[in-house]
Amino acid sequence: MTAPIEVNVGLGERAYDIVIGRGVIATLGTRVAALRPGARVAIVTDQTVAKHHLAATEAALKAAGIESSRVIVAPGEGTKSFEGLKTVSNAVIAARIERGDLVLALGGGVVGDLAGFAASVVRRGVDYVQVPTTLLAQVDSSVGGKTAINSGHGKNLIGAFHQPILVIADTALLDTLPEREFRAGYAEVVKYGLLGDREFFDWLDANWRDVFKGGPARGNLPAPREYAVRKSVEAKAEIVRRDERDTGDRMLLNLGHTFGHAFEAAAGFSDRLLHGEAIGLGMALAFEFSARRGLLSKAEAERAIGHLAAVGLPTHIKDVPGAKPGLDALMDLIAQDKKVKRGALTFILARGIGASFVARDVDAAEVRAFLEEKLSA
Repeated sequence: MTAPIEVNVGLGERAYDIVIGRGVIATLGTRVAALRPGARVAIVTDQTVAKHHLAATEAALKAAGIESSRVIVAPGEGTKSFEGLKTVSNAVIAARIERGDLVLALGGGVVGDLAGFAASVVRRGVDYVQVPTTLLAQVDSSVGGKTAINSGHGKNLIGAFHQPILVIADTALLDTLPEREFRAGYAEVVKYGLLGDREFFDWLDANWRDVFKGGPARGNLPAPREYAVRKSVEAKAEIVRRDERDTGDRMLLNLGHTFGHAFEAAAGFSDRLLHGEAIGLGMALAFEFSARRGLLSKAEAERAIGHLAAVGLPTHIKDVPGAKPGLDALMDLIAQDKKVKRGALTFILARGIGASFVARDVDAAEVRAFLEEKLSA
């Protein structure tokens, strides 16, 4: 195990640590025991993750004298539903998890969102720990306390803010990820550069292949994958510290999400378009839309879009397999976006790479005309 990196999410009495590094899952039991002595743990995971990482998680807890039980759900975005919430909540209650015990989310964003939401409502709220097993979850969804399930009207529309007490981001767990899943997670990594850190974007533009490969530190240079995860969670932790409830700066984290969530929902939350792929497409559209509005140069937008395309993320609607969604359906989904306020559309747009901002009262007719053109391309 390499020396772990610890990033604190400074939220006063709700503050917690994110522990990053290869092999850090071995420290899970001792860290949990120190935070909640005597607590029992219900591990929520999916069938795919269970095959790879459940035994190691249980062993780490057992070594610290912690009793655990399993709640195993089906993989995929379809599990983030009322039925999935019912299944997990009933299983946690059946495991006799009390208010002083813990739920542990072992998996990607779906498991983290679902288990965290269940923890927020079972017995009116129990604490939980995140052990993210995908790149997307390690750099984004496991940090910040947003928990949710999907609705037929859109993504993540039913949920709660419920901060974890600990996040264990073991980068060795990413070795088992299929390349497509890793690429989808990378969309959330480059998002931090595109929205507020041009220097990080420049580093990623030069080093993204090494992030994908993994590998050790070289001389005074950090291990690329661990560096990318650290920079991402540091950026998110700082934004969450300033705006825990998503009323101001935290909206910046939704760069690409207004367009992306609409396309993800239109694809039926299926393997046709993974969440990170939808965000990649959404960021490409956001930069192009920003350039159309004269907010940044065409060349600057093309550089951002070109990077997304180079790593293999979709940047055009035609890149998504299957039939194109209808324009009316897309506009209806965008109108249900969580950032909509009194019917006015809010987008995260860009004045340049590393210079995103919250654009309120965006004209729906302008968005409609833009999407109509993109759908016909």
